[in-house]
Amino acid sequence: MRILYKILPEAEWRKAVGAGRFEGSSVDHRDGFIHLSAAHQLRGTAEKHFAGQSGLLLVGFPEDDLTQLRWEPSRGGDLFPHVYGAIPTRLACRVQALELDRGMLRLPGDIT
Repeated sequence: MRILYKILPEAEWRKAVGAGRFEGSSVDHRDGFIHLSAAHQLRGTAEKHFAGQSGLLLVGFPEDDLTQLRWEPSRGGDLFPHVYGAIPTRLACRVQALELDRGMLRLPGDIT
């Protein structure tokens, strides 16, 4: 079972949990889908979009549980997972705070 990940502010996740679903960040709303990353894409996503930011969480979702999922070309032509619709928060199989290390997010070593 592959896990797909979202990095987001803790406050956004708390709001989503209260609503029972994650409807996306402002960037997701602008683009019309929820941006996720596979494990091998996570480092690049963290460096490009979240460097220097604190108060972030890493939330993982089992790929097989995500409906409205499409793999589409993005950064460098790599296929990225995009969800067209809300994600029920009950599907989260991992919610973990991320720490900064010299301005960069320290990702867990067990990401698979």
